[in-house]
Amino acid sequence: MTTSAATPTVSMFKRPLGKTGLMVAEIGYGAWGISGAQWIGAEDAESTRALERYLELGGNFIDTALAYAEGHSEKLVGEVARRNPGTVVASKIPPKNRVWPARSGSQVQDVFPGEYLIESTEASLNNLGMDTLDVQQFHVWDDSWLGQGDWQDAVTQLKRDGRIRHFGISINDHQPGNAVKAVEAGVVDTVQVIYNVFDQTPRDRLLDACRANRVGVIVRVALDEGSLSGTITPETTFDRQDFRNGYFGGERKQELQPRLRAIEEDLDISTAQLPETALRFALSHPAISTVIVGMRSVRNVERNAALADGRGLSDNQLHKLYAHRWDRNWYTPAQ
Repeated sequence: MTTSAATPTVSMFKRPLGKTGLMVAEIGYGAWGISGAQWIGAEDAESTRALERYLELGGNFIDTALAYAEGHSEKLVGEVARRNPGTVVASKIPPKNRVWPARSGSQVQDVFPGEYLIESTEASLNNLGMDTLDVQQFHVWDDSWLGQGDWQDAVTQLKRDGRIRHFGISINDHQPGNAVKAVEAGVVDTVQVIYNVFDQTPRDRLLDACRANRVGVIVRVALDEGSLSGTITPETTFDRQDFRNGYFGGERKQELQPRLRAIEEDLDISTAQLPETALRFALSHPAISTVIVGMRSVRNVERNAALADGRGLSDNQLHKLYAHRWDRNWYTPAQ
């Protein structure tokens, strides 16, 4: 496998976001990291430069959330997006009970009552300094909520009032099957889901359902919170307040290493080529609309923007990577 040239593209390849009519860059901008909450080291000035550079290079899709530092991420995104017409902005409504992920058996009226949806959307629009949000999403989801509560009426009202254009859900970590019913029922325009070389569970049912129903797919955590970047070693340390301190807790950094070496050997690539390989893996599935990546520096933006060139991996490379599926959930506390 050869690495793409270091010079970034000047116009990123675009894909349809399901049946929304929007065309979005293959590489999207994930704006959790720039909030400074749970990711230590983010500086507003550099974050703003990174956002601007992303749009200069032809990117046009930014994903944020009301819960990212209680709106700080949205404010940074809004400042840049307002100066760049045509930017597609997606945000997310946090669960009212502040429980991530949604608990099985929970009632939607306790998590997303209609009035709360409208209030949260207005708060996001105020942070962004915008009149309309391109994509509004639930930050957690459970398929049992179909037919419950008044949330669908609230979504209809938000669309009718021009406050949102499209609606989607951000699926619970490692629960892609817990959104298939929503997709098949036609109540969502988009889904956001974890999909990477290690967590391939969306391939089991969700991605095919989205493709059949023309639902846009926004992939998050394509680099598995950094493990597929190849930069996490047994010696890597994180600030105590950085969520990765828990994600890579216990013996997890050691467990990771033979998995990475196996991928490198199987595909005959170097450690430096792991991130490109991982991102192209996610982009190779035809159901995927965009892969959002956390990019807190101009350097990271330029490196990742170069991959939005419309090319995926070969069938041979994909089939080799399918064998590296690793079913585990590192969002749970390390034992």
